[in-house]
Amino acid sequence: MNAPTKITAQDIARQAEAERFSLVDIREPDEFRREHAAGAICLPLSALRSGEAELPAGRPVLFMCRSGMRTQDNAALLGEAVRQDGFLLEGGLQAWKAAGLPTREDRSAPLEIMRQVQIAAGTLVLLGVALGLLLHPGFYGIPAFVGAGLTVAGVTGWCGMARLLGAMPWNRPRAV
Repeated sequence: MNAPTKITAQDIARQAEAERFSLVDIREPDEFRREHAAGAICLPLSALRSGEAELPAGRPVLFMCRSGMRTQDNAALLGEAVRQDGFLLEGGLQAWKAAGLPTREDRSAPLEIMRQVQIAAGTLVLLGVALGLLLHPGFYGIPAFVGAGLTVAGVTGWCGMARLLGAMPWNRPRAV
């Protein structure tokens, strides 16, 4: 299949065409739960890569992510996965919202795991530096440990802090 065609949210809004597409959000479920385009389905990029997910058939597929970077970076993979016409939403969900198109938002859903990792890592680094300055230089080991963990995560793709945070009670699926 050919590479998906880029389309803007303004074009979709102007022509009231959102319903002609199968909206596919390629972000991970924790990101999708927090906010997504109305009518979109979550088919994470990881599932598309592994062949675990199948795209909807019958209508052209409009791929989106948060900012448009992930769809752009993976255009070739997305083009191979789609059987009919494929489109990439320029600017992603941010552009979708800016164009006044509807979204579904759940503010009670936890922040995305990677944002939680960033908050926790930043807090630990700041705390370790402050404690090292004020109390004892041994506390500088905290930011060193966090830095080592982030390096391992970047090199291997496995993040212990993300795993730990993912197991926290606020990140567990709620019983319905």
